[in-house]
Amino acid sequence: MAAQDFNFLLATDSYKITHYKQYPPNVSKIYSYFECRRKKGSQFSEVVFFGLQYLLKKYLTGPVVTEEKIQEAKLFYQMHFKQAVFDEESWRKVLEKHDGRLPIRIKAVPEGRIIPRGNVLFTVENTDPNFYWLTNYIESAALGGAAHLVNFCSTDTVAGLLMAQRYYGCPMAGFSIPAAEHSTIISWGRSREKEAFERVLDQFSSGPVSVVSDSYDIFNACKHIWGDKLKERVMERSQDSCLVIRPDSGDPAETLIEVIKILEECFGCSLNSVGFKLLPSYLRIIQGDGIDLSSVDEILQKLSDEGWSAENVFFGCGSSLLQKLNRDTLSCAFKCSYVETNGKGMDVYKQPVTDPSKGSKRGRLSLRRNSDGFLETVERGAGKPEEDLLVTVFDNGNLLQDYSLEEIRKNARLRDEELNPILHNHEQELLHNHIINGIH
Repeated sequence: MAAQDFNFLLATDSYKITHYKQYPPNVSKIYSYFECRRKKGSQFSEVVFFGLQYLLKKYLTGPVVTEEKIQEAKLFYQMHFKQAVFDEESWRKVLEKHDGRLPIRIKAVPEGRIIPRGNVLFTVENTDPNFYWLTNYIESAALGGAAHLVNFCSTDTVAGLLMAQRYYGCPMAGFSIPAAEHSTIISWGRSREKEAFERVLDQFSSGPVSVVSDSYDIFNACKHIWGDKLKERVMERSQDSCLVIRPDSGDPAETLIEVIKILEECFGCSLNSVGFKLLPSYLRIIQGDGIDLSSVDEILQKLSDEGWSAENVFFGCGSSLLQKLNRDTLSCAFKCSYVETNGKGMDVYKQPVTDPSKGSKRGRLSLRRNSDGFLETVERGAGKPEEDLLVTVFDNGNLLQDYSLEEIRKNARLRDEELNPILHNHEQELLHNHIINGIH
């Protein structure tokens, strides 16, 4: 199942190649864990666990070590380090003794589960004492396009759809609508912007359609083209075939508020059930430019202050919300917590004096829900197996769990009985005005 042309031996930080020379003599077990550390004052207090199954299927499952890959890695690392540091002999033993399958075991939280930060998300350990060095050879990455699909069904990221289809059993995880881009508008010339807009309406007379409208003057486009010259064409559309106008420049909050006021003047509005203003059902706005978590909050606050319903606006998140992220956003860490040497086990940890928040967990770990309903990590091997929420997902080259995207989406839904414990776990540091956890 693993990609045949992918060389797992090259899929690590280069310095890890030398680690087999650095462990204590006679080590037989290395046990490590992955968590998103709790950090005081952080913007995020929980994490939705997702993406491990993709990595296991694509890169780790089945025979992933071959003689050809060993030779490729040997040459690469010789050139990279300018010295012989690659452990060719040990990799060949993996090939000969385990048929190229990785002798490791991975236990993990079921994908899609909402877990308070500071808890173990998955553990990795070697199953053959000769290959203890493999444990920390394995590391994970974030997969934004498909992660978005855990909570939402609208996307233009084909790669994320293909990943969900191939690795999570979902034939079609997300959907899109016809949409203009600047090239399809400006190719008509500045004097023919109205014709460009009209062409889009003609070509997509049914179903929603999005039209970027800031190629020259977004306010003029909304007032004099959409709100005047094409007003009747817009009003002919229905809720199921609405026109979605896209501003794509300027200050996101200020521009959007000005646009919605212009559209109100031209098309009117009504009040929803809680008294906020709503544009006609055939007309909406999508704001994608400059969108991140901060600007979304600002826009929603301005809409509320001006008496507008958030239903008027869709948010695009292909840039900052998915890409302005790195491992430090959630303080991701993969650390060793237990070793065995000469048959004797020892809990290990780090505790840097310069940053207590980087202290790591000790011993074998389990995740449980305690008697108060709160999720907590149990350290030092003190957890009860029957209470452990970590599930073995990978063992000696074999995938043992195969979650569908449908299962993951169910796991990712906030449940009433879980909401209070989640907030309690983090001393209610962050209670957002808006919890966006729906599928639209």
